[in-house]
Amino acid sequence: MEETMELNETHNNSTERLPLIPLNSVVQQNATDQMVQLVSVNQERETAPKRRKSSRRRKHAKLKEKPIILTPPPPPRRPPSALERHVWSLKPVEALAYAKEELKHAPTVIDDADLYAPLFLNVSIFKRSYELMELILKVYIYRDGSRPIFHTPHLRGIYASEGWFMKLMEENRQFVTKDPEKAHLFYLAYSSRQLQTALYVPDSHNMKPLSIYLRDHVNWIAGKYPYWNRTHGYDHFLVACHDWGPYTVNEHRELSQNTIKALCNADLSEGVFKLGKDVSLPETTIRTPRKPLRNVGGKRVSQRPILAFFAGNMHGRVRPILLKHWNDKDDDIRVYGPLPLRVSRKMTYIQHMKSSKYCICPMGYEVNSPRIIEAIYYECVPVIIADNFVLPFSEFLDWSAFSVVVAEKDIPKLKEILTAIPLKRYLTMQINVKMVQKHFLWNPKPLKYDLFHMVLHSIWFSRLNLFPIPRT
Repeated sequence: MEETMELNETHNNSTERLPLIPLNSVVQQNATDQMVQLVSVNQERETAPKRRKSSRRRKHAKLKEKPIILTPPPPPRRPPSALERHVWSLKPVEALAYAKEELKHAPTVIDDADLYAPLFLNVSIFKRSYELMELILKVYIYRDGSRPIFHTPHLRGIYASEGWFMKLMEENRQFVTKDPEKAHLFYLAYSSRQLQTALYVPDSHNMKPLSIYLRDHVNWIAGKYPYWNRTHGYDHFLVACHDWGPYTVNEHRELSQNTIKALCNADLSEGVFKLGKDVSLPETTIRTPRKPLRNVGGKRVSQRPILAFFAGNMHGRVRPILLKHWNDKDDDIRVYGPLPLRVSRKMTYIQHMKSSKYCICPMGYEVNSPRIIEAIYYECVPVIIADNFVLPFSEFLDWSAFSVVVAEKDIPKLKEILTAIPLKRYLTMQINVKMVQKHFLWNPKPLKYDLFHMVLHSIWFSRLNLFPIPRT
């Protein structure tokens, strides 16, 4: 089977799509401190008061008393199985064809300790697809591109998702290959946030220089390497969390139409985000890059007296309507603009979310909002108000199990909708929020099924879904 597989032609033919899932050991110190006997020279010296140890000596003594923590050695490598040897011997297009066929026969998952089935539309296909990703996927990262726009992850703030993915992807050894001939996917490691900071002229309202810059970079890649032209960008992907991310691809037709785009601004109504090809990237607020999991966790249901809460700037079309109907209108639904000082002195923004049963997550300038993932972090059931927003991982996750989606037109009926939810149903959703939380965490060292792997898996699944069936 030829590696190129005439992909230029086959993409024009019908593609068989996968059924989219509607959606230390602590080693104790084994050497005791030696006791030093003081020999008395005379009675005066023996009875004289002992000198107080210097602060440096006291500190040194404390350090000696602490147990030495050793990192356990890695487990010994097992020899690859016959299946692994076979799959690893396949050319990239052959391996993708194998994976696509395997997904048709995914074994049923009855009970899995790592996956909570009620969160998923089809946990069996998700698990098999994830296993195939771990077995097969190799990603080539283009090293071209000038810093800081390329290869400089932005790890703080509401656009941090693209930076954390870039950082963890470039540090990864399992999925990254240095041989592009072995790659199933090619990563354009640019930052939409850094692009905006570097090139946008404030108050110009002109985003074209950003898209021209990215267009020229892709043309450079296509001229230097054969991989883009081989598939016209179908096996390439980018990850962008800035609101303008979708608009930075407009000047390059293949980049816009063919490339897999993982976007926080996953708006179906704009015509840029393509359902079934592009990936909805969760927008996460990271306040402390050294501790990305800081403040994660919440209170018990009995400690959540507030029915619903929102505070934030009045961006976009939805929030002013929300404020109009619910600001100072009801004690159960606490809706503010920016949290007033008189309120925040008593209870901070995060404390409000941790004390609320439901957290209202209206769209801002664009459909995406970091409050959705914040709510999950603080174990508060998200109430999502954003028409045409494609929810993250909705090809696999059943968002109705742990969130409430309210149409923009139903904002006046918000309390009616929430109070109509039976207590048993709410308790189930709140438990599910806790269970789904691990899938939305940026771990400094990635863990199985965490946010890094979930994003990568969605990109992998999109590649499989769009992969053309070879001609016979």
